[in-house]
Amino acid sequence: MIKPPILTRPFLLVSLASLAYFVADGTSFALVSRFAIGSLGADALAAGLVFGAFSLSALVLRPLAGSLADRRGRRPLMVGGSLLFGFVMLAHLLATSVAILVALRLLLGVAEALVFVAAFAAEADLAPAERRGEALTLFSLSLYLGVAVGPLIGEAAFDAGGFPAVWIASAVLAGVAALTALPVPETRPPEEPGPAQPGRLLHPAGMLPGLILMTGVWGMGGYFTLMPPYVVGPLGLDGARIFLLIFGGTVILARLAGARLPDRIGARRLSGGALLLTAAGLALMGVLPTVSGLLGGTLLLGLGVAFTTPALASLTVSRAPANERGAALGTFSAFIDLAFGVGPIAMGAVAAWSTTPMAFLSAAAVALIGAAILWRWLEDAKPA
Repeated sequence: MIKPPILTRPFLLVSLASLAYFVADGTSFALVSRFAIGSLGADALAAGLVFGAFSLSALVLRPLAGSLADRRGRRPLMVGGSLLFGFVMLAHLLATSVAILVALRLLLGVAEALVFVAAFAAEADLAPAERRGEALTLFSLSLYLGVAVGPLIGEAAFDAGGFPAVWIASAVLAGVAALTALPVPETRPPEEPGPAQPGRLLHPAGMLPGLILMTGVWGMGGYFTLMPPYVVGPLGLDGARIFLLIFGGTVILARLAGARLPDRIGARRLSGGALLLTAAGLALMGVLPTVSGLLGGTLLLGLGVAFTTPALASLTVSRAPANERGAALGTFSAFIDLAFGVGPIAMGAVAAWSTTPMAFLSAAAVALIGAAILWRWLEDAKPA
């Protein structure tokens, strides 16, 4: 039996637009905390607030973005969100204080909510039901290619023209994302027959998978925030590009090799193993505070992150009606922002009051809590 194709022209267009957006996003990943600390005089806690502000606003708006995507369509949100991101990155040229930088990061969170939810929902619409886990795994590569490639572009721009060059490069890439999204056909499913259902900002299909996802990406947000200044400071290296490249490359290769795993072994079991790998990676960074410890921990963290999001996203989509996918994914992905908003702040506080390795250990404990919740869910799902 021939399986229905995944890589159709609309699917590839959405993926390419998302790739351009996430590369624009990743361009400042390794540099925004360095800018806050080095240029604006922030400490580790303030740097965590700067990084986390982006996700705090996206947290509030992702459920609304999901509802808008179901009512108004996917493409307008992808185009508009990419343009907003570009304008706000250009406004970084005016950032002269931590307060201004936090405000700009809050606006970037609005753009993130619009683009991420709309693109995720569009790819779920386009994917054949029996290959949805595989399709969402392939789509998620755009995010981690952005994590891998964006920082390389950002540090090259920084070497060429300092922080202003980084902000401009990111804005240009966001413009490319908007242009690529323009020819994307609208994928929003038609309204189902029957009485209209009231819109739900928090969709129940996304709640428990999202909570478990939060524990898995909590440490990743703190890693992106604390690792670059930790590498340049205590470890005495000249930049974080190699660690981000290893992280992004590990996620990409693991997802390419295991794209079919969510459909084959099940989202719950796959994400459970991923959470344990995430905890192991963060714990290694905490107990072995050396370059080799950070490299090994980065590799394990990348392997853990590789399967957590697509597996749980596939589970979320399978639990929601077709015309409520945007709302369900909006609720689900809001937990990413909760993790990226609160996680860096909490880990920054631990680092400020103790050490960065202790902050990594605290995040390992959070991932283990997620594994315990998932294990209980598995037990509850077994037939009596």
